[in-house]
Amino acid sequence: MDSIWLIAILLFISITYLFWKLTNTHFKKQNGTKMWQKWGTRLFYWQGVIYTGTGITILLLYALKWTHALTF
Repeated sequence: MDSIWLIAILLFISITYLFWKLTNTHFKKQNGTKMWQKWGTRLFYWQGVIYTGTGITILLLYALKWTHALTF
């Protein structure tokens, strides 16, 4: 496995976890417990978490490439 994939996966997991930790309680309060228990609300939330994690990971990988800290 190339080191770029390992770095990308680790970045994605850490960014997604950090974003989830920072936003989970806010969205639970905003939607209320009754709405949060519905499948569609949580699905929409997790889609946003994954899209945000992917976007930030791509931006960080290209920033690392631009600074020549990472070559691919």
